[in-house]
Amino acid sequence: MSRRTRRDAGAAGLSFLDCICCGFGAVILLLVIVKVHDPIFTQEQKVELIALIARLEAQIIDVEQDTETLRSELETARSETERLESEARNLAARLAELRGTESEADVIAALQAAAKRAEQKLTTEVERLRKYRRATPDGTVAGIPADSEYIIFIIDTSGSMINYNWSNVLQKVEETLNVYPKVKGIQVLNDMGNYMFTQYAGRWIPDSPNRRRLIIKQLAGWRAFSNSSPVEGIEKAIETYHDWNKEISIYVFGDEFTGESAQRVIDRVAQLNRPDARGRRRVRVHAVGFSIDIDNAEFQRTSRRFSSLMRRLCLENGGTFVGL
Repeated sequence: MSRRTRRDAGAAGLSFLDCICCGFGAVILLLVIVKVHDPIFTQEQKVELIALIARLEAQIIDVEQDTETLRSELETARSETERLESEARNLAARLAELRGTESEADVIAALQAAAKRAEQKLTTEVERLRKYRRATPDGTVAGIPADSEYIIFIIDTSGSMINYNWSNVLQKVEETLNVYPKVKGIQVLNDMGNYMFTQYAGRWIPDSPNRRRLIIKQLAGWRAFSNSSPVEGIEKAIETYHDWNKEISIYVFGDEFTGESAQRVIDRVAQLNRPDARGRRRVRVHAVGFSIDIDNAEFQRTSRRFSSLMRRLCLENGGTFVGL
């Protein structure tokens, strides 16, 4: 073989090796670019996605509740607007009629007479309703001071309350709301401190007739875990909402206290709900105790402990205890 032939064969061999190496390098580069996921990492992503979906579904439920509330309030506002527009048209027609037939002084006199009649009618209605209010000289209604602008319900959602007293709970919550015709904020927690409306956690629920109806409707089917002790709910309510510039009332509805130490609870609430310069505590604590007529020694013991604890808390925090 000539020298030129050997040179051509060697060059061809080197070219073949170059192709093989380049192809192998390309495969490695593709493996680097296209990341092969670790099965464990994929499973972790799946768990995170499931948790994210659960959170989004919960947010969707909250948004739907808010939408329903706003839709109801919008319908009420539209009805009220239509009523006011109708009254305005009637007054405008009456005013035009008076202006066409009487002097300006006569018109003013007629309007003043109409205002006087409306005032008398309102006074008569107030006096009529006052007969149904069991008011006392110290400004209480049925023994419970009704001077707060913000109210918090802490409701025991244990099995004993739901199975034996839930209809009474709904009635008493509605009666309590009726004591306060208008407040600046409402909140509802269970005895564990869980919010009934999670979208308002840490905030006040604005008061309106529609929201009050929604509270009763939601409460009817509310089933939240409970340890049959109001301590967690009371402490969370005071820690979260205590404000030196607000008058707040807490209403505790329950039938048992299963905690270890009533004195620890009393001391903790006294620390959280400190008195102001005049000795008044900004948060009043009221309680309604529900009883169950069952032959169970342990329940009777925890029921007596609830009554004893809440009497002390109400006494020391400017409230009233009512036993049913």
